[in-house]
Amino acid sequence: MSTSLISPEATFLQLNDHLAYPESGVLSKVIWKSEVCQYSLFCLAANTEISEHTSTRHATVQVLEGTGSLTLNGEQISLTPGVFIFMEANAPHALAATSNLAFVLTLSSVS
Repeated sequence: MSTSLISPEATFLQLNDHLAYPESGVLSKVIWKSEVCQYSLFCLAANTEISEHTSTRHATVQVLEGTGSLTLNGEQISLTPGVFIFMEANAPHALAATSNLAFVLTLSSVS
């Protein structure tokens, strides 16, 4: 069983309080999860790359801080604070962090 940052009793969360960057690689924390949706906080160390992959679920990425790039269906998208990206299920994508990078990833069921 995974632990969520938000408990059933909580109604809000200050994400900045949970930003923590590893020396290398990726640190992820589940914010909240149900059978149809999952919200996760990702913190990537500078110069971290996630190789191309797909997901069977729809996804969104909302950048909180840092910089990088996301390659989605062959198109390169610059990642900066405030950027919001929607990805259809099974869309090939890869990610590279040029500085410490934090974002919220939302996965939702395909109907």
